[in-house]
Amino acid sequence: MHIPATKPLFAWDCLEDSPSLRTIELFLKAVPDGELLESLRRWRGKGRDDYPIHVCWGVLLLMVLLRHCTVESCLGELGRNAALRRLIGIKSEAGVPKGWNMSRFMEVLGGRPHLELLHKAFDGMVRPLAEAVSDLGRNVAGDSSGLSCRPTARKNKDGLPEPAGGRKEYADESGKVVKVLEWFGYKFHLLVDVRHEVALAYRVSSTTSGDNEELPELVRQARMNLGDDLEGRPRASRIRTLAYDKAADGEDTHLMLEEAGIKAVIENRAMWREEHERMLPGHDGDSNVVYDESGTIYCYDKVSSPPVRHRMAYIGCELGRGTLKYRCPSMHEGWSRPCPSHARCNRDLSYGKCARVRREIDLRRFPAIPRATKQFERLYNGRTAVERVNGRVKVFWGADDGNITGAARFHALLGVVMVVHIGLATLLAASPRREGTLGRMKLSPIAKALQQRLRI
Repeated sequence: MHIPATKPLFAWDCLEDSPSLRTIELFLKAVPDGELLESLRRWRGKGRDDYPIHVCWGVLLLMVLLRHCTVESCLGELGRNAALRRLIGIKSEAGVPKGWNMSRFMEVLGGRPHLELLHKAFDGMVRPLAEAVSDLGRNVAGDSSGLSCRPTARKNKDGLPEPAGGRKEYADESGKVVKVLEWFGYKFHLLVDVRHEVALAYRVSSTTSGDNEELPELVRQARMNLGDDLEGRPRASRIRTLAYDKAADGEDTHLMLEEAGIKAVIENRAMWREEHERMLPGHDGDSNVVYDESGTIYCYDKVSSPPVRHRMAYIGCELGRGTLKYRCPSMHEGWSRPCPSHARCNRDLSYGKCARVRREIDLRRFPAIPRATKQFERLYNGRTAVERVNGRVKVFWGADDGNITGAARFHALLGVVMVVHIGLATLLAASPRREGTLGRMKLSPIAKALQQRLRI
C-alpha cells in the first residue's frame, strides 16, 4: 500500500480494492493465530488431515480480505491462482478445500473454546496498537447495528444466541414513529476510537438485548485492550469520553462510567410527559433557578411580566467538589442592557449570581459534560465514526450479506471480519509514507515500533 505522508495514521480510504500478494503476506504474518490453530488441531486429533487446519483458516481470512461474497468464489480464485495458494500453504490445486469442508470448519470455529480464542486474537492485535499509538482510545463512541443471518433447524450446543427477528423504530421530536427497520439475525455492538476509526471491542447479542445491557462488558473489554489496570487502579481509565445515543441512557450506565472515570456523552431519553422543568434541588419556592429534562439550568427574570426564562452560562465541572458551576448569563455575557432582575439576583456581587449543581443528585441528568454545551455536541458528533466502521464491516467486508446459516457459522464469520479489520488497521499504521515520489519513503516512529513488533 502506497500512502501519502499527508494522510492520517489510519488512512482507510487508501485500502486496496484488490490487495497485492505483499499486502496479503504481511497481513497473514500480523495475525496472532497460534493459540487458535493449536486448539483447532487438538480438536481434530488424529483424524483425516486432507485439508490442514491452517489451510482452512487461511481460506476464511482470504475470503474476507479479498472481499468475496461467498466461500465458493474464494475457493474458485484459489484454484486459479497458484501464488495465492502458496501464501496459505496449499501446494497444488488438488489441495484446495471443498465448500462443505469450509462449512464444517466454520461451524467448528464458531463453537467453544475456539470462538473465545478467535476473539482473543482480535484483542491481541488491539493491544500492540494501543502501546504504539498513545491517543488511541482517548475519545470513543459506541453503537449497535442489525446483521442478517439465516436460521437453522439444529440448535447449537455452545449456548450461542439464536438468530431472531429485530425491529428498530425511529421517532421525531414529537414522539411520532417516522421510520421502522426490521431484520432477522443479530445485534452487533461496537466501541470505536473516534479519531482513528479503529474498533476497540465488539459483541454479538440477540436482537432482544438492549444496548445498555451490553455496554458494561464492551467497556471492560475496551479498557483491557487499552492496557487499563482494572484491579489496581479502577478509576485510571485511558478512555476519557464515551459517546452513545439514547439507547444506552440509564442510571446504571452513568454510574458505571462514573466509577470508571469516563465522562458520559449520552443523549437522554424523553421521560417527562407533563412537566417541562423542575426546581433545582436545594432551592426553595422563592428561587428562580430551574432545570429541564436534559439537565440544562435556567434562571427566570421575575421582574418582567410575563417572566422570561434565560439559560444560565456554564462555567465548568468542578471535579473536586463534584459539582457543575453556572453563572448569571447577563453578567457572564455582558448584555448591553442589564437584566431587569439584576438588582434582585446579583445585588452587590461583582461576579454575579452563581449556581452549583451537585452531580450526585442525578448522574444521568447532570453528566460531567452538560448536554447544552458545544463540547457535548462536538463529542456527540463523533458517533459518525461508528457508522463508518459499521459500513465497512457490513458492506465492505460482507458481514451483513445474509449468506450464512446458523449461529456458529455466523459468529465465526463475524470474528474473522473483525480480525481482518484490526489487521488492516495495523498494516495502515505500519506502512511507510511517501513524500511526492515513490523513491522517497519514510517510516514514522509508530510505524517503526509496529514493524519491529510484527517483524515485518
